[in-house]
Amino acid sequence: MKIGIFTDSYKPYTSGVVTSINTFKMELEKLGHEIYIFAPNYPNYVETEDRVYRYYSVPAPTNPDFTLAIPVFPGMKYLLRKLDLDLIHVHSPFTMGRVGLHYARSFQLPIVFTYHTLYDQYVHYLPVAQELAREMTIKFSNHFCRQVDHLIVPSSEVSNILSSYDIPTPISVIPTGVPVQLFNQARVEGNILRERYHIPAENKILLNVGRLTKEKNLEFLIECFARVRRQRPQTTLVITAQGPQEAALKQLTVDLGLSLERDVIFTGALPFETLIHVYFSADLFVFSSITETQGLVLVEAMAAGLPVVAIKAFGVLDMVDHGINGLLTECDQEEFTAAILKMLDDDKAYQYYRHNALIKAEQISSPNMALQLEKVYQDLTNRNIHRRKPVYDWLSRMVP
Repeated sequence: MKIGIFTDSYKPYTSGVVTSINTFKMELEKLGHEIYIFAPNYPNYVETEDRVYRYYSVPAPTNPDFTLAIPVFPGMKYLLRKLDLDLIHVHSPFTMGRVGLHYARSFQLPIVFTYHTLYDQYVHYLPVAQELAREMTIKFSNHFCRQVDHLIVPSSEVSNILSSYDIPTPISVIPTGVPVQLFNQARVEGNILRERYHIPAENKILLNVGRLTKEKNLEFLIECFARVRRQRPQTTLVITAQGPQEAALKQLTVDLGLSLERDVIFTGALPFETLIHVYFSADLFVFSSITETQGLVLVEAMAAGLPVVAIKAFGVLDMVDHGINGLLTECDQEEFTAAILKMLDDDKAYQYYRHNALIKAEQISSPNMALQLEKVYQDLTNRNIHRRKPVYDWLSRMVP
């Protein structure tokens, strides 16, 4: 099967959406499918993959690491005719999602949309009119959901939300999954975090992986860590990511009397091959985000045998089973801190959570999830579902 992926973000940008696309691409190609990526370009990035087509783009005003595609690609219609795709899969309801929808209708192809994010929960990036923007975003994304043939969502919570909007499009809950085989095959020698950042051997290492953005609630995490350290000084927090809040979070760390060299370590973004070793180097995964739709890093951590302490949030509830492979708390510093200390102080319970974390990761492995997605693709192409609805929007007049 030839599948066209249209996305508003792709490598070298780092995000859960990009990880999802890369993971499914790898597994689907193993199953014999051909994957073609249509994405924005990025300054100074040299393409290293085949079957990737880049749209010219401009930096996003609120996040210079992110670029916004200009939805014009001369000759795209001719290229798609030559590629002879069987299906289009889009990963956003915005620019590139609309481009994918346009071409799906033009070529009468089935179209799938992965609803990765509760988009209305990101309007805090706008300086004004956030409530109006939230309402408009919900209407915009819901309208897009009605235009496609099938919806993929990463968690049952997102499925329930979309169902509450009376969206008639069929929905499948298919998390991205984790390439557990890469974790199982990893030859872990030594401890990369202790060696690279000179963390004392007696210190327990708490790990967080994710973008340094407001919705990740990392101020809360750092403040909780300050509480943990007052009771258990031999503890280090490692935050592995990059993002627009990095400077502010480092300043908060210093203001709390913590050291950026000894207590809270910011590693920046790391390639996945290195990140696997980082997971294996930690003792506990801590996660404070309150707006996740899946929280893929939670399962990555479990694939390395890390128990989890996290805030109850959309997506997290599907990934972490409270009292089995981790502990879930309210967004309360005292409760979250107590959960971390309980996990670190009770070795018998820790080993129980660790064992069950490995089992959970196997259940949500990327090969298993890819087989579920493949079935959705096959059902759509076999039934030849094409709504053939015209796309009445600005894109129909712009895309050549």
